[in-house]
Amino acid sequence: MALTGQNRRIVAVIGASSDPRKFGNRAIRAFRRQGYTVIPINPNEAMVEGLKTYPSVMDVPGTIDMATFYVPPEVGQKVMPEVARKGIAEVWLNPGSESPELVKLARSLNVEPILACSIVGIGEDPYA
Repeated sequence: MALTGQNRRIVAVIGASSDPRKFGNRAIRAFRRQGYTVIPINPNEAMVEGLKTYPSVMDVPGTIDMATFYVPPEVGQKVMPEVARKGIAEVWLNPGSESPELVKLARSLNVEPILACSIVGIGEDPYA
């Protein structure tokens, strides 16, 4: 399902990276090209693609409409409770970030994750 038009909103890229070869960086560029407001999340980076990076979604002022995970499942298990507390309605677990345990945790927190590539979901090529 491609997200277009009125669906363009605030997205947190969890696992944002300054390495342009990593999907945590490719996602930032893809979402920006599609007109989204992008918030990079990574406790180890100050800036990614010229954007201020936050250590956690809990540090971001205001609401976040969507989160897309580019971290290993073990990291995702630590982040998912914060995503639920922040009230992020749409959560994507990209290939490599998902696990049965993480999906179970998300559902126990009333989060129904989308198990797919969010870059493809917005109509972009993740390898472009």
